[in-house]
Amino acid sequence: MTTLEFSLPVQALIPRVEECMRSQANGYRPELRIALDQLIKAGGKRIRPTVTLLTSALLGVDQERAITLGAAVELLHTATLVHDDLIDGALTRRGNPTVNAQWDSSATILAGDFLFSQAAYLAAEVGSIDVMRMFAKTLSTIVNGEISQAFSLNTFTQVDDYYERIYAKTASMFELAARAPAYIVGAEEEISAALLTYGYEIGMAFQIVDDILDFSSDSATIGKPVTNDLSNGLLTLPIFLYAKENESDSLVLKAIEGEQLSEDEIQNLIANVRNSNAIAESLEQANEHQENARKAIKDFPEQTEKEALLGLADYVSARLL
Repeated sequence: MTTLEFSLPVQALIPRVEECMRSQANGYRPELRIALDQLIKAGGKRIRPTVTLLTSALLGVDQERAITLGAAVELLHTATLVHDDLIDGALTRRGNPTVNAQWDSSATILAGDFLFSQAAYLAAEVGSIDVMRMFAKTLSTIVNGEISQAFSLNTFTQVDDYYERIYAKTASMFELAARAPAYIVGAEEEISAALLTYGYEIGMAFQIVDDILDFSSDSATIGKPVTNDLSNGLLTLPIFLYAKENESDSLVLKAIEGEQLSEDEIQNLIANVRNSNAIAESLEQANEHQENARKAIKDFPEQTEKEALLGLADYVSARLL
């Protein structure tokens, strides 16, 4: 699946999710409303709330509660992007100025904090203690991952550290998006666990493909600066797999040992990775996660929403085409 066909069953609900997000700035400083409006207008595929809406429809969750939950999940994601852009020093995202490109660091941090708090408020509005627990745990996981990342920059790391990092950064939020609806309806544990697995596997595949795109694409295509991770001393799967087969490459040795690379060295290392098997091997791992996601829900009843979730699994790696 090379398009967003998987989103078609719930596409009409996405504007309502966005309006719910936008309304969270009502009654607060106008600058916060302007910032939130810009963040929403910047676009994005809204994959996380789409997962929530599809899963909710599959389980028979009340539509209004599903929309509120989808808005909570996407607002949480948006808040992480505000802080990520500040940490990374990114001035554009999807071709638009980031909040930190327009505000100073203190105001940007506070804007992100505001979005986190409003996301939590929306999650509470769903009316499920279990959802709130999972939401809080997910936020803790994300923040812990960011702290770990901050302390691992320019230091030696193992590939297992990478997997832990992308779980915290991405897969944990997909877990929330997929499983939280099961809590609302009190679904059987087997169903809840299957959706948790689906979210985890989709999230891991999604982030691995994102990291592949950082080597194989350009800023205009992926909507954010490429090579940013490597420039900031953050190692991703293609680097680890390249290093495994090219231990004598002085550039990859410098990167793994935490030495700062020059811009020319970064570009040369990227070229080396592109010309190796590392990209293909990384894609193989993404495809394994993708297939595991499909297996997790294979026994669900045949419904449009199930087919859409399977289509999303196909779409994850199709972004490379």
